[in-house]
Amino acid sequence: MSSLSERAALPVGRRFYVGMAAIFTLIAFGGFVPTYWAKLASGTFGGAPILHLHGLIFFSWTLLFLAQTWLVASGRAIDHRSWGVAGVSLATAMAFTVVLAAINSMKVADAAGFGDAARRFSVVSLTSLVMFAGFFVAALLNVRKPEVHKRLMLLAMIPPMQAATARVFMVLFAPPGMVGPPPVFVSVPPGLAVDLLIVAAMIFDWRTRGRPHPVYWIGGGLLLAQQVLVLPLSQSPAWMAFARWVESLAR
Repeated sequence: MSSLSERAALPVGRRFYVGMAAIFTLIAFGGFVPTYWAKLASGTFGGAPILHLHGLIFFSWTLLFLAQTWLVASGRAIDHRSWGVAGVSLATAMAFTVVLAAINSMKVADAAGFGDAARRFSVVSLTSLVMFAGFFVAALLNVRKPEVHKRLMLLAMIPPMQAATARVFMVLFAPPGMVGPPPVFVSVPPGLAVDLLIVAAMIFDWRTRGRPHPVYWIGGGLLLAQQVLVLPLSQSPAWMAFARWVESLAR
């Protein structure tokens, strides 16, 4: 009876993860419409080339995640594993461009007299990178445990989605005429908004397997801690020293 129930739930589970991947794609592309795509189309985007490269890799990663999820859902596990090598390379490239984009932001802000504000705000992108990398590496180490692997990969998508969601919050709620990097606390509401996707995944687990998987409890807790602890961390001398060191890597 249990076996029949599991087989019946399998297609629903596959549809759920494909649906989540599609939502990630919509957030990634839609979130950057006002601050990137619209300006790019009108020729008014004045960012450095590294931002274009970072965007290209970020959007490519999101599309690959959607394709990989669809391959598993359609039973093409061999193709999924083959493309996994490309995923490792793309994730590595994305990590490097996050650091380079953060350095660019700090240098641009420094030239405009907002260097310390940019160094404080860099805590958001750099700690999010740590979370993304941690979940991704953990997913690779658990590739032979599909139930753990797919949930870790879902969690790995949450930090990149915070950046896209933050752009929407910025357009809707930033005060008119604001200049310079935003304060760190403005990163918290977009992060909590994206965390609702983890809540949705936990509810789905509860409905299909009777309880949320431990990966969501542990991973969700770590993400929540990161989103809140960036506030005191950004104000610490240790972080400012670390941010200055990161910025110095481009000299």
